[in-house]
Amino acid sequence: MQTVSDYFGSLVFDDRVMRARLPAKVYKSLKKTIDEGVSLDNQVANAVAEAMRDWAVEHGATHFTHWFQPLTGITAEKHDSFISPSPDGGVIMEFSGKELIQGEPDASSFPSGGLRATFEARGYTAWDPTSYAFLKDKTLCIPTAFCSYGGEALDKKTPLLRSMQAINKQAMRVLKLFGNEDVKCVKTSVGPEQEYFLVDREMFDKRKDLVFCGRTLFGAKPPKGQELDDHYFGSIKPRVAEFMEDLNEELWKLGILAKTEHNEVAPAQHELAPIYTTTNIATDHNQLTMEIMQKVALRHGLVCLLHEKPFAGVNGSGKHNNWSIATDTGVNLLTPGETPYENAQFLLFLCAVIQAVDDYQDLLRLSVATAGNDHRLGANEAPPAVVSIFLGDELTAILDAIEADAPYNAAEKTVMKLGVHVLPKFLRDTTDRNRTSPFAFTGNKFEFRMLGSANSIACTNIMLNGAVAQSLKGFADALEKADDFEGALHDLIRRTIHAHKRIIFNGNGYDDAWIKEATEQRGLLNLRTTPDAMPTLLEKKNVDMLTGLKIFTKAELESRYEIMMENYVKTVTIEAQTMLDMTRKEILPAVAGYTKELTETLAAKRAILPSLPAKYETGTITKLSSLLDQIDAAADELEKTTLQIKAIDSVTESAFQIRDAMLPRMAALRVVCDEAEPMTAERFWPFPTYDKLLFGVR
Repeated sequence: MQTVSDYFGSLVFDDRVMRARLPAKVYKSLKKTIDEGVSLDNQVANAVAEAMRDWAVEHGATHFTHWFQPLTGITAEKHDSFISPSPDGGVIMEFSGKELIQGEPDASSFPSGGLRATFEARGYTAWDPTSYAFLKDKTLCIPTAFCSYGGEALDKKTPLLRSMQAINKQAMRVLKLFGNEDVKCVKTSVGPEQEYFLVDREMFDKRKDLVFCGRTLFGAKPPKGQELDDHYFGSIKPRVAEFMEDLNEELWKLGILAKTEHNEVAPAQHELAPIYTTTNIATDHNQLTMEIMQKVALRHGLVCLLHEKPFAGVNGSGKHNNWSIATDTGVNLLTPGETPYENAQFLLFLCAVIQAVDDYQDLLRLSVATAGNDHRLGANEAPPAVVSIFLGDELTAILDAIEADAPYNAAEKTVMKLGVHVLPKFLRDTTDRNRTSPFAFTGNKFEFRMLGSANSIACTNIMLNGAVAQSLKGFADALEKADDFEGALHDLIRRTIHAHKRIIFNGNGYDDAWIKEATEQRGLLNLRTTPDAMPTLLEKKNVDMLTGLKIFTKAELESRYEIMMENYVKTVTIEAQTMLDMTRKEILPAVAGYTKELTETLAAKRAILPSLPAKYETGTITKLSSLLDQIDAAADELEKTTLQIKAIDSVTESAFQIRDAMLPRMAALRVVCDEAEPMTAERFWPFPTYDKLLFGVR
């Protein structure tokens, strides 16, 4: 019987395979490229390609593809076979260094935000040697960056790699000042926790809103939701357990460190969490995880929903981005140590994060801005749209003492005594957890909780890396000029705490009083929707930072603004059109049909017993007849608004009209449809209801 360790990473051309198959000189050269960013030699690329081809063919592969992440938010691939004709009429299997390094997909059919015209079709993919190649469905997948003929980034990976390069450069400057001469590079690491829903496939197929939009646009509240909290961490149902077992095996074969799985708060909701790894690899792995979740679910007669808010009235799904920064020597720069008050290096990096989040709170907010996530943020299971940092009592007290230039009296850790002799005693953490905070310190990393479950984690980590790199750049600029390093360091930390402490909040982020305090007293931003958040991308301070660190060009930023706003407009427009289709073709006929049956029943009763009151029939007919008119009128209003917005040329104006006009009309249509649902006999209702969807997987 195979154990996990026998097959873990078996479909990955990882370090173990490279060390075994590559000549020592080639392996050493490639490792320098991976670990230190040294340019790759063509001869090395040819040797790697040959070894990669042989390994892939031995595992049954017939094709290769450059696997990339365009601005659609999902992955893309174009498959080419290894075959080349041989003189005797047969074929040989070939794969060159040139094919490994560079591909040429069509760039015109992917979102470009004006960077490319339709007739300007040429684009390039370039191998990312820092992310291992892998096998998927008998195809060798080579992780790559994607750019236009003019060199503009058309993907999410290229800016991410640039942001990692930027934070490495600035962190190295700071570490040198502390005498860390042995450090060769600094990398950020991420562990993205992934929440998702599982629903029965047969039920999914009967709902156009789930098929076209990934979320339910209608649905009355079922008798039971998540009120009892009995699903959270509950025993996993057999069908779901089989899915999870199959999913783990698929992920482990691909070297994805899937670690934790459990039921989440809402019925039918679950979570998977990996061990964190280098940011660009974690991004690749998370994209693969989402794809494989959906494939494996189908094998089990299920559909995996990754929408941020697939069901109203219960928790939505997020993706918690656990971010840290470490040296190649194994030092986590966000580890406080036993005495964080005396750990100046930790405090400086902590201050860099605090300043970054305060200065660029708008960039962090827009990095998670989507039509789907707008439904989730600020609800009871997600942080508010206001960005703040949770540090906990101990770190906050330390920063307060430093700002006041006062001594800090460290509290001893409390031993937890549980009152049962057979249970072990353990030390209580010095800080509690705050699940309402958007950006919480959790011991040696920060957990950014605002991402939606369908989001690529690339955008958030680009903005986070860039913002922290900018803080570190300012710190290095100041400290490198200082005659008295220790004195300058002390003053810098104090000044930073004083200037940016407004972003620190350890209380209840769901409290309305906090939102008022944050915006009115502290001056923090409350960018509630995607149209509110996205324009801040092009504000001067943000453009200056992102272009100054060479993470984006100005043209690339402008293109991303256009793409994200256009995506918002298209997403909500599709939802509105789906609502109209379901209303007119399914809901109105169903309600009218049941009303007709009641009318016929009432007529039959009165034919036999004319004096019979028939209160149920008459009352229900009256209510349903009124609702039919209200549903029809609400649908007309939504259709009129949809046509008006389609006629607008400006994507910015369209987005704001959707926020202010279309979404309220969609909500109004839903209210009357959801009111009609529980009054209509079940056999007439045209698609599965919430009770069946949420409790139908056993």
